[in-house]
Amino acid sequence: MKRFIAIFIAAMFVVPLFAQEVEPAEEPETEEVPEAPEVPEAPEVPVEKEVVKKEDTVKITKKMEVVEAPEGTKITLGENEVLIIEDNGDTVRVKLGSKGISIVEGEDGTAINIIEMEEEEDDDDQSVTTRKKKKKFKPHFAGFELGLNNYLTPDFSMSLPSDEIFMDLNTGRSWNFNLNILEYGIGLGTDKVGVVTGLGFEWTNYVFDSQNSIRKDDSGMIVEYVPEQAGNIIKSKLNMTYITAPLLLEFQIPAGKKRIHLSGGVIGGVKIASNTKIKYEIGGEKSKEKAKGDYNMAPLRYGVTARIGYRALNFYANYYLTPLFSENGGPELYPFSIGLSLIPF
Repeated sequence: MKRFIAIFIAAMFVVPLFAQEVEPAEEPETEEVPEAPEVPEAPEVPVEKEVVKKEDTVKITKKMEVVEAPEGTKITLGENEVLIIEDNGDTVRVKLGSKGISIVEGEDGTAINIIEMEEEEDDDDQSVTTRKKKKKFKPHFAGFELGLNNYLTPDFSMSLPSDEIFMDLNTGRSWNFNLNILEYGIGLGTDKVGVVTGLGFEWTNYVFDSQNSIRKDDSGMIVEYVPEQAGNIIKSKLNMTYITAPLLLEFQIPAGKKRIHLSGGVIGGVKIASNTKIKYEIGGEKSKEKAKGDYNMAPLRYGVTARIGYRALNFYANYYLTPLFSENGGPELYPFSIGLSLIPF
């Protein structure tokens, strides 16, 4: 029944194209045989039937041919072919050019769907099969990320020496915000491995753990700054804004209907703003003090990044190989951040 429906649908598409081209068969002309008394009349030659069947091929006129094969039924009408493939007992697929018709019989009835198909020749260049269009590699970078900041000393310690203790942070309040607005992926011959790049913005807040801030001294070095409102400071922090761009190698591992994606590579940044801000309260009144400046921050920086995720759960980690401050501009500290991707695009 399914195959009959499939042939009927295919015929509706292509048979009208040739209906007007089929001419009625002409009766063969016969020559009169001269009478000869000694020779009996020649028997009439039977007219060739319009339908001829050879093995698994049925030829209907000169325009239409039906071939039955183990892999399915092929109907040829002129120069056009309609290939009907029966995948199993419940499914029939009909190919017509780049389009396909899928007929599936299930418990809820018969479903007819239009699908995209394309042709592919085998190694022997003798058979043609049909399949769905190849899936494209989908990168995972764009989205909104939220994490925590800190930095390490050259020996990978978070414990600062006594002369740099003024840079000690309150990690729980030092937030990192990333807004990755663009992503671009190139599959490496498959939809599971590819190269990823993009563009984003990174906002970094370093909240100092003590009643202090930072500033440049007369020699241009970053040193501790204790404002007059010390003792009443609610929050003192250093803010930075960077434009970032990654170059990642991403792998995707099938896990059920979804995939686990892992990526790693390098990330670079260009500083576009930096400032310090102090919030304090005196006599029940809240005030703030904000000072813009470069604070000897490295204008360009680069580092390594790693990402892993599954469905809505995604983690990222960045570690910068460029120090927070330029050479001889302040303590040698290397920033890092760890967090979650909350809203993937």
